[in-house]
Amino acid sequence: MPEHDVLVIGAGLAGQRAALAAAEQGVTVGIISKIHPVRSHSNAAQGGINAALNPDDSWESHAFDTVKGSDYLGDQNAIEIMCREAPDEILHLEHLGVTFHRNDQGLLGTRAFGGASAARTYYVADITGQAILHVLYEQMLKYSDSIDRYEEWFTVDITTDDDGRCSGAIMRNIRDGSLEVFKAKTVILATGGSGQIYKPTTNALVCTADGQAMAYRAGASLMDMEMIQYHPTTLLGNGLLITEGARGEGAHLYNALGERFMEKDAPNKMELASRDVVSRAEQTEINEGRGFPDGSVHLDVTVVPKKRIHEALREIVMVGRDFAGIDITKEPIPVKPGQHYIMGGVKTDVDGQTDIPGLYAAGEVACVSVHGGNRLGANSLLDTLIFGKRSGVHAAAVAKQRNMPDVSASRLDQVRDEIDERINREPGTGRRVSDVKAELGAIMDAKVAVYRDEAGLQEALEVVRRLKEEAKTATIDDKGTVFNQDVLGSIELGYMVDIAETIVLGAIERKESRGAQFRTDFPERNDEEWLKHIDIKLKDGEPTIEYSPVTITQWQPQARTY
Repeated sequence: MPEHDVLVIGAGLAGQRAALAAAEQGVTVGIISKIHPVRSHSNAAQGGINAALNPDDSWESHAFDTVKGSDYLGDQNAIEIMCREAPDEILHLEHLGVTFHRNDQGLLGTRAFGGASAARTYYVADITGQAILHVLYEQMLKYSDSIDRYEEWFTVDITTDDDGRCSGAIMRNIRDGSLEVFKAKTVILATGGSGQIYKPTTNALVCTADGQAMAYRAGASLMDMEMIQYHPTTLLGNGLLITEGARGEGAHLYNALGERFMEKDAPNKMELASRDVVSRAEQTEINEGRGFPDGSVHLDVTVVPKKRIHEALREIVMVGRDFAGIDITKEPIPVKPGQHYIMGGVKTDVDGQTDIPGLYAAGEVACVSVHGGNRLGANSLLDTLIFGKRSGVHAAAVAKQRNMPDVSASRLDQVRDEIDERINREPGTGRRVSDVKAELGAIMDAKVAVYRDEAGLQEALEVVRRLKEEAKTATIDDKGTVFNQDVLGSIELGYMVDIAETIVLGAIERKESRGAQFRTDFPERNDEEWLKHIDIKLKDGEPTIEYSPVTITQWQPQARTY
């Protein structure tokens, strides 16, 4: 039975940063991933990472932009920490070997991003997440004496002791199907987001709400779950991400009438308004008949010099060529808003602690909350690194004060029986996992998207609850033990329907429009009644809603224009 002082579940940027920070404190660390770490979804982060590093910029300016971008739902104490610590983190990464872009003077160069009052996004072409991920993985190899890596292990459940304290997790070795209990003094969830609840999404296939669902089932609170980010520029048809860096380099958005429509919605920031504002503007053009017949608007990158496109946007040149048959240096590319990120997640404090003792969360699985109602582009990588590091340091300090907990073997037997039951379901006795997942993605994209209303949300809740029941009997084809992705898909479906229900419940509860939540039946922001977080917790097997206050330190809510 493996034992570690700190067990990190998930090996994207938040997980790797947490593992490294914990190891530096002198404790033993185990890090687990259901895929190889350098294939984690952090790879998909294209545009860059924010920090107020230039002498003429300030962390206060970065923090205010983030607060305003969050539509004043972000907790300002956490935002201040993130923005204060950002410059040192960028320099740390650069010293580790991340090859950030440098300008003609040889200095670290920046690009503009949406909702920011200064160009403070540091980048590596349009592969920033990938570049950082590989450098951190190299660092983990350097710490191989104290960090044990478990690659291609799937987390089935987290465990708690008789006092309700997190004591470890139960894992399935994907290579042979064996189950193992991992004991740990502290556990950090860094499993990423839940984008696969939607279809289409920019998220990787592995983003299936695992950590959020496991924490929720164990009794942790979820917060701000209704806040789902639709990215303004996803490729029509398959939802592939077209980086915000394209607009940062100067690309324009046009409707079918040839109008640069952002002049109406954000005359000062234009295409570089915050993502919720640009997505709503695009969807309005499409809904009111000014989009193209295929349901898109056009992103025109041809206004950017060709040399610069190949230097800074080379990945989306290939995306355009390979997935749309378009040379973006010569013609516009069709885009529409698409599901991209969840601002909500497992509720934590600024050290990553959840309300289950010994259990931490960092990165997209968590809600600290620095993004509130809307995340600014290039703040997500920063979130993973700052709060991944803080979680690792705090979890290590707590682990030093604890003895190794006991884990009951009966829970392992129970999990084994549950998995055997999934595998042994007779074909034809239930729906296929893929069918249930497809219907889930469709209803969420139709009714819990850029625009929402009571009738649509109630319809979505009814469908999600039916799918939740159908997921319990969904059948799979693979009956084997070696790399049985079928049975993992069945477990992931259970995670997704649980979390989809909390997203819809949060959206129904919040009867106002704020950030990514736009209710056509409540079109105004209502600070008097709704300047508060919606928390959802499982009690007696049922989701229950509570509220918690928004932390305001120095920026009072004001009208939000760009």
